[in-house]
Amino acid sequence: MKHVFGPVSSKRLGHSLGVDLLPSKSCSWNCIYCQLGRTKQFVSERSEFFPKELILEEILQAVETQTAIDWITFVGSGETMLYKPVGWLVREVKKATSIPVAVITNGSLLHLPEVRQELLETDAVLPSLNAGSEELFNRIDRPAPGFSFQQHIEGLKRFRQEYSGKLWVEVMLIAGLNDTDEALGDMAAILTDVHPDMIHIVLPTRPAPDGLVGMPDDDRIERAVFILSRAAPVIHPAKGEMELGSAENLLETVTGIAVRHPLQERELEAAIGRLFPGMPTKVHEAMESMMASGRFDKVLQGEELYWVMRP
Repeated sequence: MKHVFGPVSSKRLGHSLGVDLLPSKSCSWNCIYCQLGRTKQFVSERSEFFPKELILEEILQAVETQTAIDWITFVGSGETMLYKPVGWLVREVKKATSIPVAVITNGSLLHLPEVRQELLETDAVLPSLNAGSEELFNRIDRPAPGFSFQQHIEGLKRFRQEYSGKLWVEVMLIAGLNDTDEALGDMAAILTDVHPDMIHIVLPTRPAPDGLVGMPDDDRIERAVFILSRAAPVIHPAKGEMELGSAENLLETVTGIAVRHPLQERELEAAIGRLFPGMPTKVHEAMESMMASGRFDKVLQGEELYWVMRP
């Protein structure tokens, strides 16, 4: 499938069926930590990049064939809400299935009334807040011209006033940048005004375009949990297990995930191991066969190997 991938397992969304709405990389920000690489050309105008009917057809087909789906999650190879018919897709999906719908977004377009309106029927929205000051916002998120820090904060606040679903704000915690007590206190103050239902701390575990992006140590993570919890309950950054569904079409399944974010080799091997329990030779052969396809390269990030799509 071109737009649907997974289900991918996570602590936050269980078995999540991903729906990618955008050509890579279409974004209003150029975040230093982005797993998709640098934003070569900013996209600020919303558009129907792909026919909404074809995307809906893929979603419904996946729902019919997959048994373990906890959430249908709209994401993008960039900023999700740049896809103009998001609201139409959400409504059609909710007509066809009782599976809850989530949208992951950087939140940069929430200042627009029509964008907020399109999200009102979702069950959960996960926008980003990575800085509590304009200076850090510009250093970490690096927005396109015309996107300001104040605009971002006001969009989050207005959306909370209008939205009755689950608002789960994501905070990407980066060593030496936004993990200091001062930076965390600034974010906590803003989040207190936003009133999210929950705060999700996420970590830069995947290869990023900027080699200076560092992982905070355990003490800083615990400190972040403590300070941010002044505003709302905080989910500690722990990953769930990756699930690949079945051994059928394994190459296409792994490709569909890797094209959207790097895959930790250790995690991938464990997931394949669950498909072939007690058969380490079969697991090794599957890994070797996929690498021999020529679709993937291996990248070392810290002490971990990742599979990325070959350019």
